[in-house]
Amino acid sequence: MFNKVLIANRGEIAVRIIRACKEMGIRTLAVYSEADREALHTRFADGAICIGPAKSADSYLNVTSLISSMEVADAEAVHPGYGFLAENAGFAEACEKCGIKFIGPASATMRLMGNKVEAKKVAEKLGVPVLPWSNRGLADEKEALEVSKKIGFPVLIKASAGGGGRGMKLVHTQASLSSAFNMAKMEALSAFGDAEVFIERFCELPRHIEIQIMADEHGNVIHLGERECSIQRRHQKILEESPSPIMDAKLRQKMGEAAVKLSKGIGYTNVGTVEFLLDKNKSFYFMEMNARVQVEHPVTEFVTGVDLVKEQIRIAGGERLRLRQKDVSFNGHSIECRINAEDPKTFVPSPGRITEMIMPGGPGVRIDSAIYCNYNVPPHYDNLLAKLIVHAENRHEAIARMTRALEEFHIGGIKTNIPLHLKIMKDHDFIAGKTDIDFLSRFT
Repeated sequence: MFNKVLIANRGEIAVRIIRACKEMGIRTLAVYSEADREALHTRFADGAICIGPAKSADSYLNVTSLISSMEVADAEAVHPGYGFLAENAGFAEACEKCGIKFIGPASATMRLMGNKVEAKKVAEKLGVPVLPWSNRGLADEKEALEVSKKIGFPVLIKASAGGGGRGMKLVHTQASLSSAFNMAKMEALSAFGDAEVFIERFCELPRHIEIQIMADEHGNVIHLGERECSIQRRHQKILEESPSPIMDAKLRQKMGEAAVKLSKGIGYTNVGTVEFLLDKNKSFYFMEMNARVQVEHPVTEFVTGVDLVKEQIRIAGGERLRLRQKDVSFNGHSIECRINAEDPKTFVPSPGRITEMIMPGGPGVRIDSAIYCNYNVPPHYDNLLAKLIVHAENRHEAIARMTRALEEFHIGGIKTNIPLHLKIMKDHDFIAGKTDIDFLSRFT
């Protein structure tokens, strides 16, 4: 096992990783930007190094500074968390070349899954269901029109190199295809440095279901069930739960087997998430694979009892999976609410100093956070303040517990989306489990 791990991240995920390492007897090294000098992860780690100014490109995304920090501090491994360089194949490759263990998949696997066109081709080849699509990146409007006519409108134009809704355009008619195609290419180039786009059939009002997998470096792969991630704003999740209200044992087995088949087929190692769209007929289609730990991993940890961050570290250390598929069991229901520093009505970010704070507690309540009273929330990064996660015997009790916890949660001095989450908890459709990826747009 490793003696020292550098955490190439900040905020709540950096704190989460530090805690796991401490319990495993592993020393930790934090990195921070000038804007994060007072950040909690710098206090909890065994050591901390400043790697640059506030701008992410000059600090948390600076591969040279990170590699140098690891070499100076004799860190044997790096945990990238999520975001920043977590799915950057170039960073993973740089670590490999320097003899530093990247706690995640191999750079070649990451590069393959990072391109949506190549990922869909692989999934299709392995027999994992995909929506009808262009089967390639598209060169021009003429080719896009031919493909769209063949698939049938409406269609989605998507960026090959990215996600999060950037470079994505919904096209209902032939007349609007040209402008949408060119806008998608421009957005893709701006966001990802790659203008390639592809087209797939539009799936109306689907659910977003993801399957958590674990894969060791000895060929063993299992899944840990699903997470329901349909409540999103502009393709960014704000609430997740496990199990999904629509899931049954047969569907879970089919989706789990598909996720395992894909993971084995590409030689994936470490933890990862295979994401699917689920239509109203309960047919599912591969979207993408996230080659990292997810923001919403705690709900899986609650219902399975598996510490995913510790498993990441053990796998990277060469250990075999300690569970077989038949050993995986699911207990109760878990919900996670992402608490963001933003106006709950307009979603405008709300950085600033936290003047007072009351954290909820009690049975089945977990908070993953890196904030404290008098902490100054910087404007430079993602506005996630905390993840509030609850676990209960069933979904009805989990909703009641989350409602109670949200009512206890108070953060003064800045605005948060706690009122929005409370409103969701009391919504009749949410209580009934009737959600899809457009839920929030109708709800608000």
